[in-house]
Amino acid sequence: MSTTMNASHANDPQVIRRLLKTPARWAVVGLSNNPRRVAPGVSRVLQEELGMKIVPVSLRADSVLGEPGYRKLADIPGHVDVVDCFVNSQRVGAIVDQAIEIGADAVWLQLGVIDEDAAKRAKEAGLEVVMNTCPLIELPRL
Repeated sequence: MSTTMNASHANDPQVIRRLLKTPARWAVVGLSNNPRRVAPGVSRVLQEELGMKIVPVSLRADSVLGEPGYRKLADIPGHVDVVDCFVNSQRVGAIVDQAIEIGADAVWLQLGVIDEDAAKRAKEAGLEVVMNTCPLIELPRL
């Protein structure tokens, strides 16, 4: 399943810069209205400061930040540019596989979310991959 010990993926700073500087449609998996979670704050910055279109994805399909929610990536109409994953490492492989299936351009695995095998599958399918970091950590570095 997931390989977390022998890390082989290295984030490309140019990919990070392009993903954060190019207006895009981000499906945020694990985004809910729970104020104790990190996803709403990160999504608000993506939406309000970076001009990204946010698409919430969660089991409850909650509407968040004024955007309608969906239960799974396949339910989202239209193209998704980036799939931002706020799920644990054990579950993220299935989300990455769904991102590949819907033809997303990139996957962003949040801080602490690591799955080398999923990252490799995504890269082999032509997706850009960012893993184990957060847009809010990367923004000041741009």
